[in-house]
Amino acid sequence: MAKTQDFNSMLKDMMGAFPVDTSAMEDAFKSTASMNEKLTSVALEAAEKSSEISSKWTKDTISKLTDMAKAKEEPADYAKAMTDFASAQAEVAAENMAAFAEVAKKVQMETVELLMAAGKDATEEATAAVKKATDEVTAAAKKATAK
Repeated sequence: MAKTQDFNSMLKDMMGAFPVDTSAMEDAFKSTASMNEKLTSVALEAAEKSSEISSKWTKDTISKLTDMAKAKEEPADYAKAMTDFASAQAEVAAENMAAFAEVAKKVQMETVELLMAAGKDATEEATAAVKKATDEVTAAAKKATAK
């Protein structure tokens, strides 16, 4: 009677013949997770500041609309109230757009800094990995020629 082969042990032996160092993958995962955490922090901070600017702008606009909507004694007073409102809104819009631009500028600077730091880290890790691989190949070659 024919005996079936044990493919589990054969696969295990085959995989053992080709050892894999998973530490590089683990380090890459940790680096990526850390980078994502920092980028998310930058994005959430920007969203919070943008929300604060929008909220303040809305409150100011509603306050000025309330003043404009009050009953006036003379018809010319309505035109003056509308002109004052439009003038104030133009000024506030310029201020708020500048505030949004500052938030965007900060996000851009922080993102560039993070990406540059990540690039530097990746270069250092790649250099270390290549050096390690070169050392291992050299050691294996010396061992093979020594026999």
